[in-house]
Amino acid sequence: MRSRQGLAQAAGRWSATHRWAAVLLWLAMVVVATVAGGMVQQQEPTPAELTNGEARHAERILEDAGLDLPAHEVVFVHSDTLTVGSPAFRSAVTDVVRRIEKTDKVQNVVAPALEGAGGPAVSKDRHSVLVQFDMAGDAVTAKEEVQPVLDAVAKADRAHPGVHAEQFGEASFAHTYDEKLHTDYTNAEMLSFPVTLVILLFAFGALVAALLPVVLALTAVVAAGGLLTLGSHLVHVDQNGSSVMSLIGIAVGVDYSLFYIRRVREERARGNATEAAVTAAAATSGRSVIVSGLTVIVSLAGLYLSNNGIFYGMATATIIVVAVAVLGSVTVLPALLSLLSHRIDKGRVPLVPRTRGTVERRGVWAPVLDGVLRRPAVALILCGGALVALVAPAFTLHTSDPGVSDLPARSLPILRTYERIQQAFPGSPTPAKVVVAAEDLRGEAGDAALRRFTEAATTAPGLSGPVTYRLSDDGSVAVATVGLAGTGTDEASVKALDTLRTVVVPTTFGKLVGADVAVGGTTAASVDTNANLSDRTPWVAGFVLLFTFAVMLVSFRSVVVAAFTLVLNLLSVGTAYGIVVLVFQRGWGEGLLGFTSTGGIASWVPLFMFVFLFGLSMDYHVFVVSRIREGHDRGLSTAEAIEQGIRGTAGVVTGAAVVMVAVAGVFGTLPQLSMKESGVGMATAVLVDATLIRIVLLPATMKLLGDACWYLPSWLRWLPAGLAETTDPARPASGGTAAPGAGGAAQDDNDRESLHSGA
Repeated sequence: MRSRQGLAQAAGRWSATHRWAAVLLWLAMVVVATVAGGMVQQQEPTPAELTNGEARHAERILEDAGLDLPAHEVVFVHSDTLTVGSPAFRSAVTDVVRRIEKTDKVQNVVAPALEGAGGPAVSKDRHSVLVQFDMAGDAVTAKEEVQPVLDAVAKADRAHPGVHAEQFGEASFAHTYDEKLHTDYTNAEMLSFPVTLVILLFAFGALVAALLPVVLALTAVVAAGGLLTLGSHLVHVDQNGSSVMSLIGIAVGVDYSLFYIRRVREERARGNATEAAVTAAAATSGRSVIVSGLTVIVSLAGLYLSNNGIFYGMATATIIVVAVAVLGSVTVLPALLSLLSHRIDKGRVPLVPRTRGTVERRGVWAPVLDGVLRRPAVALILCGGALVALVAPAFTLHTSDPGVSDLPARSLPILRTYERIQQAFPGSPTPAKVVVAAEDLRGEAGDAALRRFTEAATTAPGLSGPVTYRLSDDGSVAVATVGLAGTGTDEASVKALDTLRTVVVPTTFGKLVGADVAVGGTTAASVDTNANLSDRTPWVAGFVLLFTFAVMLVSFRSVVVAAFTLVLNLLSVGTAYGIVVLVFQRGWGEGLLGFTSTGGIASWVPLFMFVFLFGLSMDYHVFVVSRIREGHDRGLSTAEAIEQGIRGTAGVVTGAAVVMVAVAGVFGTLPQLSMKESGVGMATAVLVDATLIRIVLLPATMKLLGDACWYLPSWLRWLPAGLAETTDPARPASGGTAAPGAGGAAQDDNDRESLHSGA
């Protein structure tokens, strides 16, 4: 493990002595990654990659047969005063059909029957009808071709006063949804940078010091974006992966910079020259950044055990941005700190005291820490009990696919159209797909199976027509679609799907000899993905827990430290789960946060939160515990080492946590429900972790354990020296001369700063 320890120090020392080379190499990497990524398109997951189980099997049969279902669309024609029999209403319907056909972007247009009873495309009150059609071409690219059709429908709507025409469907919803998300995420990202800068201005009291972490985080996110686009050709990445990458990149980029800059300032406050301070920081905080980054990366790699394309994309996106942030923190950051030297304190902010790293000031957490160390048992019981109470609601957590409810209707006009269609034509907006593979479906047996299916679909509870049927060119694969009751992801839809799978399909297509039948569609994908996540979550969690224990064991050569790390991290994550359940599942924060509860949590959120928060908690934990171990290795008692370690890290951990909470909070304000859930969950977990966990439970636990904290069984003595921070042997104790190998230069007069100028 010494090689890993030497890597951070060697990288920092090289960067500090080859400053411009390090800066130019970093800029070249950012430019090359951005340009290379801009030359290709990001590859999104296929429908089969986004789901699991039987639904995935259905999609794969269709993919292998080349039988792509076109994107289905409807135009909702409605009048509050006119009925389908009036000439004005008929004229509007005819005009809609004429205009959409004229775009040459549609096919299979079916106008409603306006005579007689009307049929399923006419509402019961006869004030609304559906004009149904398919987009020309495949469903994947339909969202890019649908705008001319939307424009045609809008023109028809304006041309007929008293009659409204509105479009909804797979392509139109995906088109407007993607545009909305892109705008919202871009605005959130743009807002998160100034918010972060303001926080850092208060943390450092100097403009240059505050700008440096933001610049590093920004360049890391830009470079990672280009690398992600390239990487998506190996592991496909969806919109959620790209958005989460930005959130994580901003947060960890700033966090790692804070750890490094704080240590440099602390070394300079002790009297070291800039290059000696940078070298010492590389050997200590730089190593902590590498250990923390590797822990986050490997924890996120646990998502590859999920067997789901959404998580593959999220893992890839976050691993790339964390790796880039770590690389920048141990290479270009030391170079910039060496170049700036004392100028990092330029641009003093009025009325805000500049902090320069001295460890002498007690700080705002001192009274809390004093109380915890005086009464550790009381602190452990009170704080631990409060957190356990917050964890309790997490045991009622259940997941669901929010579907179109992921965005509130008020945020998109097309969602209000969807609600009006649901009122006039109750039922799932996306039908179930029954995919059949057999030797010859054109023969008598195939026709008989289709007749049985059509009859059953009209009588079985929860199913509704019309039934559509498509055959592949060779007649070996067919897909029948049928409507389901409910919204597509609610209990009524799930019950209808069960009826389709267990009753209707076995008695119809299931009777074909040698047939391979699978039911897919939106409802099936939601049910099967949730079942898969329930099966895979123990494997992912087990991987993360085992790896976290191993890292802490090797880092600190202590079984006890490794064990209580797991307990504290589980408390932090469990608290976040409990808050998310109370707010989003039970709806306690609907009015404040502006959402409508779906009664469940988006299926990807809990597992992603667990993996990421476990990795992120290690950032703070490694930084704090390594400083405690550093003091203990210098000869302090465990109690003294705890007090000194917490005091020396409380400020930077709090600052890093405030940045993370602010960034997550910005994303928590997005209208997308799943992103709101993840943002609030991460902000809660980080806030709890950096305050109650690191300032109360950690010191209380270690104080009660005493020297037992460092227990290592004799049969594990073979473990290598830990990765924890230790005093850099090259660092002078307190003089004005740089350590040998740190450049050999005398300290600048401007580098001599009072130890009492602030923390």
